[in-house]
Amino acid sequence: MGADFYWYYVPYEEDKNNALQKLRKREFEAGRYRPVFYTWNLEFPIDDISKAPTPGKQHNTIEDAIKNTIPEGTGSILDLEKISEEMRHGRVYVLKSEEIIKYFNTEKPTRNIIEENMDKVWEDIWRGQGVCITVYKDDTPTELLFMGVSWD
Repeated sequence: MGADFYWYYVPYEEDKNNALQKLRKREFEAGRYRPVFYTWNLEFPIDDISKAPTPGKQHNTIEDAIKNTIPEGTGSILDLEKISEEMRHGRVYVLKSEEIIKYFNTEKPTRNIIEENMDKVWEDIWRGQGVCITVYKDDTPTELLFMGVSWD
């Protein structure tokens, strides 16, 4: 089995870890994680207005869901526990300005610019890791994009 890619847009928050935890809770409550729902069947990106299926959670906690899927993982944002200052397994790394410029040729990428250049970012994310990118509209941060790669 190969790794799956997943990505989610959420409203912008300065506190990226808070935004990540809200996203994890949202996806857990919706049941968009293995083994409840096989995420390779999802159409990404998922955001607050997407029509993604919501089969509902089937575990008491996120931790229970993760324990139930070891070693493969949930194939979703649930596998990424918190923000990190470096690329690490099970963590979300917030891309720095110089990395944003490298991938998108601008410090303030829009959703369109990001999606047109997303393949460049995927090349640098290993299994079980994720990144966070601030999305801009008219030079104003409007969203956060969380991207990740499943364990398997």
